[in-house]
Amino acid sequence: MIFGFNTDIKHDDTVYHVQSEARESELLLQTQVFVRGRCIGKRATSYAEQASSGGFTDQQKEQILRDQHRMVLDSIRDSRLDSVLDKRDAPEVLAAIKELDVHWINADSVHSNQTLLMRLRVTDGGTAAQGARITVRFARPDAAPFYTQVVTDAAGDAEMKIDANESSLPDASVLVQASFSGRTATRKFQLKKVDA
Repeated sequence: MIFGFNTDIKHDDTVYHVQSEARESELLLQTQVFVRGRCIGKRATSYAEQASSGGFTDQQKEQILRDQHRMVLDSIRDSRLDSVLDKRDAPEVLAAIKELDVHWINADSVHSNQTLLMRLRVTDGGTAAQGARITVRFARPDAAPFYTQVVTDAAGDAEMKIDANESSLPDASVLVQASFSGRTATRKFQLKKVDA
């Protein structure tokens, strides 16, 4: 299993969120570009041929995905994003595709009593994804990354608690990957201290 990549990049006055992940059930390595939460385009590479011939490792898959992610970032920096996106998928078409998604439903109140409490919801095409597996990677500068997994309930919700000192939160990040019906969605969240 490979985790995927998430990068925010600013060009001119626009912030682009570039998200790359393996779509195992479709044998695709997909990079999507979002502006203000809306998908404006994607690039996908099939690895069906490599997978069928055998011996295609997760490391090889991850390297292809990493190179594709970097190519899209470079195209944004060079003002040529349109030249690398798949032409068959206009933004209007992409908006209609039912995608797997992860929502952080208590992002405004997450830390108390030295504990980080995250409530997450997984949806598939806008409806609850019961039984989705969520893997969380909590990274902070003063300790090794911490991994945990939970499974969503009938409402597509899951809750997890992580012991964390509040002073480390501004430099911490949370990478969340949801897996459901052979598909994955990955989101990266930055943590910040909110003044009371």
